[in-house]
Amino acid sequence: MPIIKSYLSEVQDGFVPKTWWPANEVGSNQSARRDHLRKLLPNVEPFSTPKPEGLINRIIHIATNPGELVLDSFAGSGTTGAVAQKMGRRWIMVELGEHCHTHIIPRLKKVIDGEDEGGITKAVDWKGGGGFRYYHIAPTLLEKDAFDNLIISKQYNPAMLAEAMCKLMGFQYAPGELYWQQGRSTETDFIYVTTQTLTRDHLDALSEEVGSKRSLLVCCAAFRGKADAFPNLTLKKIPLAVLQKCEWGHDDYSLNVANLPKAPEPRPEIPVAGQSPKNARRRAAAQDLTASLFDGGAE
Repeated sequence: MPIIKSYLSEVQDGFVPKTWWPANEVGSNQSARRDHLRKLLPNVEPFSTPKPEGLINRIIHIATNPGELVLDSFAGSGTTGAVAQKMGRRWIMVELGEHCHTHIIPRLKKVIDGEDEGGITKAVDWKGGGGFRYYHIAPTLLEKDAFDNLIISKQYNPAMLAEAMCKLMGFQYAPGELYWQQGRSTETDFIYVTTQTLTRDHLDALSEEVGSKRSLLVCCAAFRGKADAFPNLTLKKIPLAVLQKCEWGHDDYSLNVANLPKAPEPRPEIPVAGQSPKNARRRAAAQDLTASLFDGGAE
């Protein structure tokens, strides 16, 4: 990329863009690969045609001001983020390939630590600083079964599913001592996520445990009975709840649920001598809900 044609005509900070940007002004693929990336990451094979930092510097200088946001949807080897960092811009980069780990993250760490001496470092007097966050996008939450019905992806374990639903429904993922306390919005408002089909007995037992001073949002695969039968329970079917929250309406419901904490194991119920048959039935129904979400027990 020895030269690049620009159709920009605006003037910013006294810099007048030219129609042609020659390699001796903004760099080239060859110089970026040979003189910069090979020295910066000697143990990694650089891309064959990396963008020179001088070129990205000029584009960002024309299009943005310090502190503004720069987006690169195809990060490649991370040149956009590296240059934006050195220029005092905020940035977002997206990349699907493994070179996110082999190229981008090691490169940006060197930029942050002030160990990148190439590119535009001297031109902008970059000394290092700042930081970045790395997010791993989770797999699609919903998929279709053989009958074209939307179901929860089998790639999700119970903790992943619980955290995903907490995020969608506006709850903080914070597993409590009780099996149905998987997240909370207030001190008395909780969320419980399960792939089971909840019967009337299940809901009756759950409502009794929650009590009149607390409320619970129940996200399940399905439930028997009326949704408003229990004043302290709000019932939602998971596929419908997800579809209502994902406004784009396509089949990609990816969520940021990487590095999830493990939910605590539910504590077993201990039978109490002399308890009534009704209480025993409710206890048994509640105990059924503590089974693994993916152990085949769901109806």
